[in-house]
Amino acid sequence: MNLSTHTFDLPLRHTFTISRESTDVQPTLIVELNDGQHSGFGEATTNTYYGMTLENMQQALESVRGIVEADQPLDPEQLWAETSGPLHDCPFALCALDQAAYDLWGKQQDAPVYQLWGLDNAKIPASNFTIGIDSVEVMVSKLKEVPGWPVYKIKLGTPNDLEIIHELREHTQAVFRVDANCGWGVDETIRNSKELKALNVEFIEQPLKADDWEGHKKVLAKSALPIIADESCIQETDVAACHGHFHGVNIKLTKCGGLTPARRMIQAARELGMKVMVGCMTESTVGISAIAQLLPLLDYVDMDGAALLAKDIATGVTVDHGICHYPKVNGSGVELLAPQ
Repeated sequence: MNLSTHTFDLPLRHTFTISRESTDVQPTLIVELNDGQHSGFGEATTNTYYGMTLENMQQALESVRGIVEADQPLDPEQLWAETSGPLHDCPFALCALDQAAYDLWGKQQDAPVYQLWGLDNAKIPASNFTIGIDSVEVMVSKLKEVPGWPVYKIKLGTPNDLEIIHELREHTQAVFRVDANCGWGVDETIRNSKELKALNVEFIEQPLKADDWEGHKKVLAKSALPIIADESCIQETDVAACHGHFHGVNIKLTKCGGLTPARRMIQAARELGMKVMVGCMTESTVGISAIAQLLPLLDYVDMDGAALLAKDIATGVTVDHGICHYPKVNGSGVELLAPQ
């Protein structure tokens, strides 16, 4: 099996702003595993908050090339177990490798990954479409550009957050989710939750700083809306830590190290009676197609990454007005587009 990497700059339709940063172009790393007949693809975008760059991800992958290219039948879980130690400090690279392994495995087995896991995609959650922070007028314009989605995630963390939601509500009856990306305080969150509930907001994602556990506990007790962890839930051990502080967890494949640990995190959250969401990190269709394999296990999903792009780099799963459509291609269904 041969390991190779590809790098791309993903141009966004609009500047994407959250409470801590803005992005116009998203660099991304694609891992390709080729067995001489099939190629499997996985993805991890760069991220300044988590210190992940194209360079350190590629260097990390070079350190496990010998393990990956060993002449043995592909078993994605076994490969993850063998590479997770050396890649412990670079979970984004581990994620891209793990996704590529599952995509290749499914193509070798002549079936979609979710079917090989024994899952049925007849009933799956709809994805939200994310509206990044901007002026109220621009956020309304962004909403109007993509009508008909059943759910919109609104990024907040500004001095006029409630004004934004009130104005957006004038233009759609769709469900809203709000994501403050650690931008609020305890009292602000509790106060906002009451007004947001009246505006048909489904839940609040990560309102407080990731390590404010006492604050999370206070919010959990008094919030009028469910609270979902994001920055507070990175790796497998964080699920148990979030219990008693959040109503649910948002699992990001890049942060936890791929599909293999994500499935264990989902099971752990279920055993604790918590809601489960999987989110994206503005990936192309490569990463979005990997997320789609988990859909039958989820309550909520944020897989609009490719829909935020001005130009994609792959074919695979598509998300049309929140509804996921699987391609007639095995594995995760990914094929890279030819360079133009």
